[in-house]
Amino acid sequence: MLRQLRQPRLAEIVAASLRDDILTGKLKEGDSLPRQESLFTEFRVSLPAVREAMRILETEGLISVRRGNVGGAIVHLPTAERTAQMISMVLQTRAATPDDVSGALLRLEPICAGMCAEREDRATEVVPALRDAIESQQAEFDDAARYNLNARRFHETLVERCGSETMIVVIGALETIWSAHEVSVWDEAAAADASENPQSPMALRSRRAALRDHEKLLAAIEAGNRERAVTLATAHLTATRSSTLASSQHETINANLVGGIDLRGQRGR
Repeated sequence: MLRQLRQPRLAEIVAASLRDDILTGKLKEGDSLPRQESLFTEFRVSLPAVREAMRILETEGLISVRRGNVGGAIVHLPTAERTAQMISMVLQTRAATPDDVSGALLRLEPICAGMCAEREDRATEVVPALRDAIESQQAEFDDAARYNLNARRFHETLVERCGSETMIVVIGALETIWSAHEVSVWDEAAAADASENPQSPMALRSRRAALRDHEKLLAAIEAGNRERAVTLATAHLTATRSSTLASSQHETINANLVGGIDLRGQRGR
């Protein structure tokens, strides 16, 4: 028995054509789409079909529509941040925890570290970027908030420079989600407990240990030692993830954090 395939609606055909123009680079970030009347003429479909196509693309985040006399549709290219936010929303609906995300990164990020070490062009495309993150950690060592942001930048750079576009997008999205969670935990700890002073001996020792780990990992990558890079990255992530997870064992992923919005404590006011 043959299955009858669903025929796409006219609006979907228009949206697919415009989507292809955006994703292939024919339309650039910030370009204006032709007005609806022009699209109506170009595609020979009804104005309602054109309007529905606009709604489809707007929902996908590929355009933003301005209403009024100076209205029109502005093109937006897909970004890693939007990908991360979409994945975080899916994870939140599945009640995924920060432990689940960091557990995935514990397995995936060391692979990226090993790939960085294997790159023939690592001396120019990997090492300088990682060294810059480490130098920023060193320069702002006494500022816990800035140090932590630079430490996260080191991890994100490991992924960004691994050389695989697919891994950069997918694992990079997880890095963004985990970074947003970590920043939230750091901010909450600093505000809630004065004993968690960033200049306390324990906090200083933790930062020094993490910085040494980053320096050793950079040396392994610079030397092209894939196995050592993977081993060091795994050990470092195992040691550091526990401190962040200790205060959030029962939480689930919060998609709002990826957008920089923390609603905790805001409801019920």
